[in-house]
Amino acid sequence: MRTSRLAKTKIRVLVADREGIFRLGLKKLFAVEDDLRVVGETVNAAQLLARTECFRPDVVFVQEEILAESRANLIADVHRLAPQSKVVITASASAEETSLRHIRSGAAGVILKSVEPQLFVKCARRVRDGETWIPKRHVSHMAKLLEARPENPPRPADTLTRREKTVISYLMQGWRNREISTQLSISEQTVKNHLRTIYDKLGVSDRLELVLYAIHQRLELPAVELSTPSP
Repeated sequence: MRTSRLAKTKIRVLVADREGIFRLGLKKLFAVEDDLRVVGETVNAAQLLARTECFRPDVVFVQEEILAESRANLIADVHRLAPQSKVVITASASAEETSLRHIRSGAAGVILKSVEPQLFVKCARRVRDGETWIPKRHVSHMAKLLEARPENPPRPADTLTRREKTVISYLMQGWRNREISTQLSISEQTVKNHLRTIYDKLGVSDRLELVLYAIHQRLELPAVELSTPSP
């Protein structure tokens, strides 16, 4: 086994994709992980909703073409049937504007099918823990798209405290709330409180916008000790 997560509840995964080889690949990939399990497979939007209601998965990987074929808001329908489910869009190729639209529609992430297989494992864990997953090459342009919105007010980054900037530094490295709390010797709830305050100060609504803002604005952040986070 590749992980030490036997004591943890398995992350239940639903895969919606027209390509049988892709569904089989993800199933075999997750089968060797102690904390991941594929509970269902689908090939269209109708099956996706039926199996979502039946299995209540933690993470749903949805092929972009299946999303496009649905006239309804498929992501919203998934959340209605299983509010805890995180939807990740799998794409053969994806433009920055498309990725941003998926995130705005409620997706927890967008992942390209061409990436290394282990990134799907990492993606499932990260989005299950409340993070947003987007292709790295899209980050810079997506930040510019967000900044170009006329309704965006000025963002007073100079009001951030050093502790808040430290939290952002760890967040930029992909650390989860639990890992940050351990590193800083504070509670996980305190980390969440810091994030809420940061969101309010900068006028962002989630981790994605915070990371994009920090990159695009070249936010000056303190150096932090980056020991290896837990898997």
